[in-house]
Formats: sequence, structure tokens, C-alpha cells
Amino acid sequence: MIKLTARQEQILGLIREAINTTGFPPTRAEIASELGFRSANAAEEHLQALARKGAIEISPGTSRGIRLLDRPAESGRSRRSSSQMALPHPVLMQLSLPLIGRVAAGSPILAEEHVSATYQVDPSLFSARPDYLLKVRGMSMRDAGIHDGDLLAVRKTDTARDGQIVVARLDDDVTVKRFRRNGNAIELLPENPEFDVIRVEPGRHEFALEGLAVGLLRAWG
Repeated sequence: MIKLTARQEQILGLIREAINTTGFPPTRAEIASELGFRSANAAEEHLQALARKGAIEISPGTSRGIRLLDRPAESGRSRRSSSQMALPHPVLMQLSLPLIGRVAAGSPILAEEHVSATYQVDPSLFSARPDYLLKVRGMSMRDAGIHDGDLLAVRKTDTARDGQIVVARLDDDVTVKRFRRNGNAIELLPENPEFDVIRVEPGRHEFALEGLAVGLLRAWG
């Protein structure tokens, strides 16, 4: 049993809630804002303490590189069984994910001609198993920590809950936005005040959900 302070329990709960709600762990700035810290550095200190205690893992090189490590207690039988199993080689545990570049109007997002590269990626970096990586273009999701050139990990699905970050096809465009239902309409919300909300009215647009964002990769340097 990991022994945490009340503040560390609070931060751990915040991380878990963010992942369950949006598919992403929070940024340091979001933790600081939510808990009233004066700076993101205070949030970072608490995260480092949680990492030292084995409650989370911090992955360098990703803007939201926080992974929960706490697991439900296993039965004695489960522990004995798992100890007798050989773990796969780390290379075999990696995912092979296609990177999607620009998408031609009206064609399936995973069409062969859209795959510009294939990446071997550690699945533990993501909140759920992704099916592909999408190269982000533009800064409409800047305040969610998603920047131009980032590689968004996407799990393919055609359903979403309010508040989740989605990849959506609207007419001939593919866009990354936060999803919200408003009556009979769907709203695609940017995370940058310089961009407008996109309102999708029934019957007025060709609309489809291409997937949910489950993580992010960023090239540093």
C-alpha cells in the first residue's frame, strides 16, 4: 500500500478524473490552476514525489506524460500465476502505429495513401490503446497542450462523451477539437480563443467521428 499525503491523494484523484473524462492526464498548469498553486513548478514537485512513491510514471518528451501506476490488489493465486509467466521482450510489447499525414477529401482516414510513416511506440504512454497517429496542423488546440506538428494518438471510434478531445470529419476537412452536444447539434470546441466554435447542425454538414485522442507525442529539441 502506497502511503500518500492528503495533497498527493488530491492530485492523484485529479489525474484519474482528467483521464476518465477527457482521455488525457492534466498539464502541470492545469493542476496548479485547479488546486490554487502559484506556479506549475509546485505541481511538478508533487508529481515528482508521486513518481518516487510509485503512484505515477512521468514520461519525458510528452506534454502530458503522466501515467497512473496504481492497480487493484491481486489475489494470491493471481500473483503466483503471474510470477511464473515470462514477460515479452520490450520490443515485442511496442505498438506499430501508422502516422497519418494530410487526408484527401472524402477518403477514409486510414487509407494506405495517407500513411506517411510507421512508428514503434510504447503503449504505456497512452490512456487507451491507440489505432493510429495523426499529425496535428494548426494551433486551435493550443491551450489543451496540443500544438502544430504534434503527433496525436487516436483510438478509432464513432462515439464520444462531452468534453472529450476527438478527431472529426466535417465535410471535406479532418479536425481535432473538444466534443460537446448542444440540443440536436454538435459543437466542436477549440482550445484557443483566436478560433471559433464549429457548430454542426443536423442535415447541414457531412459529419463523422474518426476517433478519440488518447495521448500525445512531441519531438523536442
